[in-house]
Amino acid sequence: MKKEITVSTPGRICLFGEHQDYLGLPVIAAAISRRVSITGSQSFQNEAIIHLPDIKREQKFKIFSEMPYTHRRDYFKAALNILQRKGYEFSQGLECTVKGNIPINSGTSSSSALLANWIHFLSLVAENPKQLSPSEIAEIAYQAEIVEFKEAGGMMDHYSTAIGNVIYLASTPKIAVTTLKPPHGTFILGDSKEPKDTIGILKRVKGGVLNAVEKIKAKHPDFSLFTASMTDIEGFNSFLDPEEIELIEANIDNRDILKRALSLFDSPLVDKAEFGSLLNKHQDNLRDKLKISTPKIDRMLNAGLDAGAIGGKINGSGGGGCMFVYAPDNPEKVAQAIENEGGKAYIITIDEGTKIENK
Repeated sequence: MKKEITVSTPGRICLFGEHQDYLGLPVIAAAISRRVSITGSQSFQNEAIIHLPDIKREQKFKIFSEMPYTHRRDYFKAALNILQRKGYEFSQGLECTVKGNIPINSGTSSSSALLANWIHFLSLVAENPKQLSPSEIAEIAYQAEIVEFKEAGGMMDHYSTAIGNVIYLASTPKIAVTTLKPPHGTFILGDSKEPKDTIGILKRVKGGVLNAVEKIKAKHPDFSLFTASMTDIEGFNSFLDPEEIELIEANIDNRDILKRALSLFDSPLVDKAEFGSLLNKHQDNLRDKLKISTPKIDRMLNAGLDAGAIGGKINGSGGGGCMFVYAPDNPEKVAQAIENEGGKAYIITIDEGTKIENK
């Protein structure tokens, strides 16, 4: 049996570009200091045994080429299938334990972090191990989660968790990742403990934007969310309903907010006040036009800002889940204010990407 190995991967927050990556628009995301780890090694049982004590479960299945999927999001098997297509061999089997402290199903990419971590782990315990680059891990994770199961989603989660720190991710016309200088200091992640409505939100927001763009292109074939300005959409209310107008306006404004934020990261020192102001403006669109926030998350954000945070926004698909605020000063006070509104608060910092813990 090979030496036991531990790898870990962070969760993430989306700083700018929420609900834009699946449209091909760029995003700025940050890995956070809450992580998932896998500890394990090869075994001699010709099967995968995955212990999941945090959720009191265990997965066990025989490993063979092109395993059929037995449930809708069979990500463990999907990653194995893809790696085997790439020539990795696992005939001896493996056993591992998964542990983590990323809030689950709350918009901080716990599932994508686990999948990226699983792929990293598999690449090291295969019979013919080969170290993958963070970008390669991200691409395989995207294939295993989105492409393999025909899911609706972008690439942000996979690249931000695998690569780590703060990244600018452009996916059109091709994938391009730039590592950015992070803003100094701490953030507070607040879990509302409200379940997300990912499917419903995506159906309304993504579906609404795509339908609106299709209507616009029928009359203005050159229209593009990448280049359109607010003045370009004047008069569109003759064939778009008010909600569609709001969705298009929000995407254009959020795109421009991200551009202004990107210029901040190019500065020798990120302007904290401007950074916080842009987070707040992004949240205004997410709350008022995309309508993905909730009254409780709004209260948590306001409490954090009143306690000294500089800016913040909802995080993830919305309808529940997490929010975060940027709080480089007095983070404990800000965290307590968020918890006073019924949330669970975590003081976090920007963290590195997927890594081996025991070399």
